[in-house]
Amino acid sequence: MTTSPTGDAAPEDRLDDQEVVGLAARLREHRLSSRLTLEVASARVGLSPAYLSRLETGRRQPSLPVLLGLARAYGTSVSGLLGETMAEPDPVVRGGAIEPGRAGGWGYRRAGAPGRAMQALRVHVPPGVQDTVVRVHPGEEWLYVLQGRLKLTLGDRVHRLDVGDSAHFDSLTPHCIAADAPDGVELLFVHTLLQSPGGELCLGGPAATH
Repeated sequence: MTTSPTGDAAPEDRLDDQEVVGLAARLREHRLSSRLTLEVASARVGLSPAYLSRLETGRRQPSLPVLLGLARAYGTSVSGLLGETMAEPDPVVRGGAIEPGRAGGWGYRRAGAPGRAMQALRVHVPPGVQDTVVRVHPGEEWLYVLQGRLKLTLGDRVHRLDVGDSAHFDSLTPHCIAADAPDGVELLFVHTLLQSPGGELCLGGPAATH
């Protein structure tokens, strides 16, 4: 949506009558649900109460900066004000074989939906010479041994986990994961690195194993 010098939507971006009525009603509903008066809400966004009233009655169309300000004031999003609904990700993730990856032979398969605060993976760590790099990064990690035996180094302590064992630790603790079985080890692995630059270390990225 482009903006005219007056702060209203530019002519080419104007909504039709039905859309204007719907937007005006949602603006009013969001303000009332936020328990804000016209005076308080308009002051937060830098508008006059009269102008906000015109927006809520469909006599004016808001510009994008005004929509952004109103969304912040009402604790919602521009999409919410416009009545757009976001599709929920499928909560079910089907199983399948874990394909060996390029990162030292480690294999990864998603076990959770993308875009969440936590990422769940099934991970296969092959036997043999392991990556000796000790990882340290923000976040938390939880893992559960599905098959094989795991060697988990946390700080200066070494733990060996069998099938059914699990571990939950702060990722700022220096850590290293290795297989301690001739056929490798398969893990269910959950981490909170989704928005972290180090996330690819746990997602089979080109940089490293884990």
